[in-house]
Amino acid sequence: MLGSTHGTFTTGLRARVVACGEAPPVVVHGVTAAPGDQDVSGRPLYAPVPDLDRFFRPESVAVVGASDTEGRPNTGITRQLLAWAERVGARIVPVHPTRTSVFGIDCVPSVGALTEPVDLAVLLVADPLPVIEELAAAKVRFAVAFASGFAETGEAGAAAQERLAAAVRQSGLRLLGPNTNLNAFERFREDLEGPAVALITQSGHQGRPVFTLQELGVRLSHWAPTGNEADLETSDFISYFAGRPEVGAIACYVEGLKDGRSFLLAADRAARQGVPVVAVKVGRTETGARTAASHTGKLTGADQVVDAAMRQYGVIRVDGLDQLQDTATLLARARRPVADGVVVYSISGGTGAHFADLATAAGLELPTLPQAKQDELHQWIPEYLSVANPVDNGGHPVGDWRGRKIIDAILADPSVGVLICPITGPFPPMSDRLAQDLADAAEATDKLVCVVWGSPVGTEEAYRTTLLGSSRLATFRTFSNCIGAVKAYLDHHRFTSGYRSPFDEAPRTPSPSFRKAQALMRPGRRLSEHAAKQLLRAYGIRVPREQLVTSAAAAVRAAGLVGYPVVMKASGAQLAHKTELGLVKVGLTSASQVRDAYRELTDIARFESIDLDGILVCQMVGRGVEMVVGVTRDELFGPTVTVGLGGVLVEVLGDTAVRVPPFGEQEARSMLADLRGRALLDGVRGAPPADVDALVEVVLRVQRMALELDGELAELDINPLMVLPRGQGAVALDALAVCR
Repeated sequence: MLGSTHGTFTTGLRARVVACGEAPPVVVHGVTAAPGDQDVSGRPLYAPVPDLDRFFRPESVAVVGASDTEGRPNTGITRQLLAWAERVGARIVPVHPTRTSVFGIDCVPSVGALTEPVDLAVLLVADPLPVIEELAAAKVRFAVAFASGFAETGEAGAAAQERLAAAVRQSGLRLLGPNTNLNAFERFREDLEGPAVALITQSGHQGRPVFTLQELGVRLSHWAPTGNEADLETSDFISYFAGRPEVGAIACYVEGLKDGRSFLLAADRAARQGVPVVAVKVGRTETGARTAASHTGKLTGADQVVDAAMRQYGVIRVDGLDQLQDTATLLARARRPVADGVVVYSISGGTGAHFADLATAAGLELPTLPQAKQDELHQWIPEYLSVANPVDNGGHPVGDWRGRKIIDAILADPSVGVLICPITGPFPPMSDRLAQDLADAAEATDKLVCVVWGSPVGTEEAYRTTLLGSSRLATFRTFSNCIGAVKAYLDHHRFTSGYRSPFDEAPRTPSPSFRKAQALMRPGRRLSEHAAKQLLRAYGIRVPREQLVTSAAAAVRAAGLVGYPVVMKASGAQLAHKTELGLVKVGLTSASQVRDAYRELTDIARFESIDLDGILVCQMVGRGVEMVVGVTRDELFGPTVTVGLGGVLVEVLGDTAVRVPPFGEQEARSMLADLRGRALLDGVRGAPPADVDALVEVVLRVQRMALELDGELAELDINPLMVLPRGQGAVALDALAVCR
């Protein structure tokens, strides 16, 4: 870990001190964020949780624009709202300027004429803006706007939506929409028990497959169709659902995010509560991002950043709606795992081998069963069949009393937390007996039992009644969905069992390093390499011994002080890529070489019309692993930190990992684990292991810089950061910084 002569920045790494500038102070751990708390960059550390009870269960509902004239769209909506209000026990108050009654219920002419408190107003009008002020005066708590023609339509629509959002902010009410629909007022089955799935979608149609899970016996508690999110957004509903006792998992279809920080705070709240969030996030491709923006007018964000941010806070990202269904269902209903081991059990050796290959490739742990357990299983399974894992029973034992014995014996092994039985096709009566044994065993164990019913028909009694009729079995139709859901299940519980909110550890006050760095910033300008390295020094990041000179004679004196051999580089704010212009000279070993290099560098700069602040005479640093560490700004999440293989490799391979601050040492180490070239840091082909601790410390210092200089630093690029052999530290050989 890098330190300083003035202090040491400790993050759980070993401590050592080098002369390279003052480091930020130690961050105090374990402080829980509260309303109003902000980090050092002025951003919130707390997710306010809206009280949405009266939205989903209102006592009274005003329907503005209600109608009972057949053939009109508002009539169908009014009829559906009447049916929904009856189910939830709410009173409907129709509002219409020219009608005296709607469906036999007395009308009031305007919102201002309401004579009773109203929890929710449903706006069946083309332009909801004029109604907002009236709703505020009537102290209505919530409103829903179905109207389209806002941000999803382009600049003019976006401006109209901002006017609507501003009116809502001033009113004090909370608005769902615009460009939303009736999904919040669907008929939810009340005869289903157990933990429920809460659904959030920006497109109502995309939530329909999850909603219909009720027909397979999966309980749904809520559906929030957020639309354009002029006010209430996905993050609000995640925060609310995470605190609901009946919610076992939150399923989301997200086209774009209104605010990245709000999303992270909501995901953090869900992680603290241990409630899994499973999300389809559109925008992996340019086409998908463009289409999503045209639908809801939302920012889709740089996908690598979105993906990393979700993983940081335990949001499980899936690609398809079928995966969303299966993963959310499993996470909602399954108990906490007692072990990570997965056993594959089948009536076919080919099926078991195929599934085991896929499961292992996905990262599931398939432990070899102990010899004693294998001997026990061979009481019922022929000796010539493998029972090490996967367990192949050959088929016949599942047709009699032996089948249940085998299942119970596997589940009794302490290394087993999950039993998966792929039934690739129905083969009555054998498959019927197997399905029943699995259902009975699932009821009797606290371990997860999964079945893959591979029949394309899906009308078989064993599937429709036995498997789907069990609330303890997890039933899938495809290998891939089963494997993905089980992986998400184990990862989620591993993540939440050791979860420590990054926001609890976020710095609240600026460090002494910040004050030094602030004096170096030049608004709207790029810093020269020399100035950028001074910025790094301010944060305790080690740079080579070097001097900035403006004459050949001074260069020779500097080389003597720095120590031969030296590197000489042109330094100027215009210079982003010096090597391509021949403005770097390496391995100079004499005064004459230094003088010649000085003249050549200044001649090139003069020829290229490049303004220099001088020539850097730098220490030659020993060989190590070249890395890159940088800061960029994402339009959704703000400052982000990137680490990857450096030098030319960053451009050729693009092997990088990104995280959104704040994060701690563990997350910094996980960034390195994400790199394809991670093995280079461990030493390859006789090279010594690199000083990974020093690299992690640089990443953490850069993160602190990104947070503290959020309003002033647009971009930082340390490339290469030379990571020396273990115990020798890391040195920033070059740096580029751009001020906002």
